Amino acid sequence: MARKTASCRLNGLEISLMVLFLLMTAASVGLITVLALKLDSEKQPEEPTIPTVNPPETRYLIGVGRADCTGPVADVPLMGYAHTEQTARGIHTRLFSRAFIVDDGSKRVLFVTADVGMVSQRLRLEVLRELKVKYGDLYRQDNVVMSGTHTHSGLAGYFQYTLFMITSNGYIKPSIQAMVNGIVKSVDTAHRNLRPGRIFINKGELIDSNLNRSPHSYLNNPEEERNRYEYNTDKQIVILKFTDMDGDGMGLLSWFAVHPVSMNYTNRMVSSDNLGYASYAFEQDKNIGFLPGEGPFVAGFSSSNLGDSSPNIRGPVCVNTGEKCDYLNSSCPTGGKKACIAFGPGEDMFESTRIIGENISKKAKELYSSASQELHGSIHAAHQWVNMTDETVPFNSTHTGRTCKPALGHSFAAGTTDGGGEFNFVQGDTDGDPFWDGIRDALLGTPSNETKACHHPKPILVSTGEMNDPLPWHPAIVDVQIITIGSFAIVAVPGEFTTMSGRRIREAVKQELDQGPFTNKEVVVAGLCNIYTHYITTYEEYQIQRYEGASTIFGPHTLSAYIQRYRGLAKAIAQGTTGELPKGPEPPFFDDDKLFNLIKDPVADRAPVNRTFGEVLEQVSPVYKVGEVASVTFVAGNPRHSGDIRDKTLVTVERFHNDMWEIVHTDASWETRFHWIKGFLGISNATVEWYIPGAAEAGTYRIQHFGHYKQSQGNTSIITPYVGTSDVFRVTRSFYYF
Repeated sequence: MARKTASCRLNGLEISLMVLFLLMTAASVGLITVLALKLDSEKQPEEPTIPTVNPPETRYLIGVGRADCTGPVADVPLMGYAHTEQTARGIHTRLFSRAFIVDDGSKRVLFVTADVGMVSQRLRLEVLRELKVKYGDLYRQDNVVMSGTHTHSGLAGYFQYTLFMITSNGYIKPSIQAMVNGIVKSVDTAHRNLRPGRIFINKGELIDSNLNRSPHSYLNNPEEERNRYEYNTDKQIVILKFTDMDGDGMGLLSWFAVHPVSMNYTNRMVSSDNLGYASYAFEQDKNIGFLPGEGPFVAGFSSSNLGDSSPNIRGPVCVNTGEKCDYLNSSCPTGGKKACIAFGPGEDMFESTRIIGENISKKAKELYSSASQELHGSIHAAHQWVNMTDETVPFNSTHTGRTCKPALGHSFAAGTTDGGGEFNFVQGDTDGDPFWDGIRDALLGTPSNETKACHHPKPILVSTGEMNDPLPWHPAIVDVQIITIGSFAIVAVPGEFTTMSGRRIREAVKQELDQGPFTNKEVVVAGLCNIYTHYITTYEEYQIQRYEGASTIFGPHTLSAYIQRYRGLAKAIAQGTTGELPKGPEPPFFDDDKLFNLIKDPVADRAPVNRTFGEVLEQVSPVYKVGEVASVTFVAGNPRHSGDIRDKTLVTVERFHNDMWEIVHTDASWETRFHWIKGFLGISNATVEWYIPGAAEAGTYRIQHFGHYKQSQGNTSIITPYVGTSDVFRVTRSFYYF
């Protein structure tokens, strides 16, 4: 900082002389690049920053950034399982957006991985609008990829299509605004931190962290194709290692195919799940001395072709008998599909989350430390909007296939072994049910014969592409996008590709790129990018109509249509003709007044008689040993009354040290859990748990809770902050054996 201040005090003549001297005497072009970046950084941050000097082939300008994107942690539905009763009731871990910018001197790409269920079209459009206001045309549709980690314990309410608004209780402005602001802030940080650096790539296998949850569908793929692979899920993990020119680490970006559903549908706390834990563990290891969510090193763990890949590696069993579930439809003789549940490696969902996340993080650390293959070469980006309801593709030597208007099949309502649906729906249903079809026809309308034929053999439960009240139920215009950094290509896909679907699209893109100057290309699939279109199975998997096939909304030829489009993007990159690609039809951006919200404002808070907000109802114990759980319960207000909680904390664990209280944990820490317990008529409690880790130092501690309560006075509401503080307690490292 001092160095930057000094440079700002130089007058124009002094700067000119310094530039001339450095240009004459510099031993490497790297020093010139540093100087160019330094002078460029003195512009106003609102102006687009375009490098004035092309870095050498082996060097890039790199920026990494992270920001909190946690929204309201009370009453808002969690996104993923579509269980109406699964609304937020506290914080397990915070949600973050992580941004990575790479610039080759003439072109720039931005990749964002965010702890959200998926990136919706509305979220992407709103973020790009904000970036345009700040940076002009520097960050655009074609060079910005936004990917969701697919945590099923993130917040909902950020979609503009009717089906998603129904399952999310509407379009929830505080929820999406927290995401938009957090993502933009992570980009701001990465943009501000741009500096010369190097990128290394490495890959390896992680064997014990994913399981195919629809093996019957997978086995319907051609035997010759299956025999090319050892496993029925992708075990490959790919990492990019970002360093500065001195070799000091700046960040890591990784892709691995696993569903973040270690936290099951009974969870009510906001959580980043297993991929979030991988980021947490890696960053804590690198950012020593910083609290979670702080520190310069950024580790992003992105989703990939995870459509049929579960972290519940013990597999599904009938919980009432302990026997294996029915192989074809994942149900049990008694209890049906609700009794068929897959379990992770741990004894509960928290331990399973940690184990899977730790496995991913440890493998990434191994690959990070041994990465030696450096990326070189220019950057490219290709993007199109596509009307996915009207694509024609070759099917065989004599026939063509076409995509369909969106529709969901009966097995969509069955759910998966990671979280079953309701009623009597089962996976693998190609017949349908007259009872449910009758209800559908009466309430939603009958699918057209054309749509039925297009989706065959899917029995249609909801013909969303033929429903437009009050707004379209599903999108038609979809993003397809590829970005390349040297010999590395990222295929940004708009949904959940199954294992074999991901393999096919990687292979197709690589074939096209290898025909140009991009030999030995490494291709990864980045999942849940830019817009959400449910699942994408192979044609063969679609015939089985398990959950994934029933959720392939554009019909049996969806994957072929995507492969055709991504081949086109890859070919344009290989031939240097991306500027000639048609943009395609732009997606809609519906006005806010056309979006509905079913969540009411919370009522005024009330404290119990003779109690005050922040007062302790259940006190901590005087002494705890490491490994135990310190717990305290406070009189609380509704957390929604705390407004924007990004970059704040509702919880601290503090240690008395050097005559002052030092924060050792916040609600972003893995070791803390914040439970909000909603009562009646505005009365609620908050319980804070601290799972005391083995590394905790002996000493004196306290727990604090920070909140706000709302009171009504006439026609106005008054929001008042409060602080609750536990008694002081001791943590000892003594162990007693009896």
